[in-house]
Amino acid sequence: MSKKDERYQRRKLHSSRATALISITLVLFMLGLLGLIVLHAQKLSEYVKENIGFSIIMKEGVREAGIVQLQKTMDASRYVKSTEYITPEQAAEELQEDLGEDFISFLGYNPLLPSIELKLKAEYTNIDSLTLLENELLANPDVKEIYYQKDLVHLINKNIRRISLVILAFSVLLLVIAVALINNTIRLTIYSKRFIIKTMQLVGATGGFIRRPFLWIGVVQGMYAAFIAIIFLGVILYFSQKELPELVNLQDIALILTLFGFVFITGIVLTYLSTWFAVKRYLRAKADQLYY
Repeated sequence: MSKKDERYQRRKLHSSRATALISITLVLFMLGLLGLIVLHAQKLSEYVKENIGFSIIMKEGVREAGIVQLQKTMDASRYVKSTEYITPEQAAEELQEDLGEDFISFLGYNPLLPSIELKLKAEYTNIDSLTLLENELLANPDVKEIYYQKDLVHLINKNIRRISLVILAFSVLLLVIAVALINNTIRLTIYSKRFIIKTMQLVGATGGFIRRPFLWIGVVQGMYAAFIAIIFLGVILYFSQKELPELVNLQDIALILTLFGFVFITGIVLTYLSTWFAVKRYLRAKADQLYY
């Protein structure tokens, strides 16, 4: 073979590997991006649920010591994220700011009652749990009423369930597409070397010996592709935080690192399995089948 042909074959080989690397990188990047969307959607739903206002309105004349004791009891509960004791004076100041006028001077007294503002953990912010909590609190003789927007809670949970189902279905679909694309990319790469595989087999090389270099190249491609995809995902996160600083409150570093690890392992596993099956196909193929 002339030097010109050798250079041509070398360029063709490098081009084939580069194309496979780019294809696998893009697929892994899309998987990782979907993972980031899922993580942030989950955190956003938790953030929304945990910031719904629940007010425990106390009866008139209840001693402050009793209210503080109830607050401490609520703080110790497994379903409460945080509490805040609002005195009648604080409630009046907030209402005056909202109204823009001094209603106490007009009425001649402060009609507002002391209250405890609750923020529940996300997993307990549903109608069933809230009904049980409401019944438990109303059994306390110092509690007058529990105020929260039931319709809002129901609407939030309903919409979150719908969005979760859509994201789940889309995730499964994208995962199937990703597996198919990576598998086809690897098969096309191995297809160009089918005659080399058959030649090695005809001269007595074992299946394991033939597979070994192909599997190694496949794993290395998967590692490189995953590493590049993770870099792109990191860039996306960085610029997203610059544009939307509020995203910092929704991010869990441990979960993001777990996602990056998943992308890395997925890249290695998929390329390994796709390479293994592709090489196996041509090891089992007859010589005349290689031309089809």
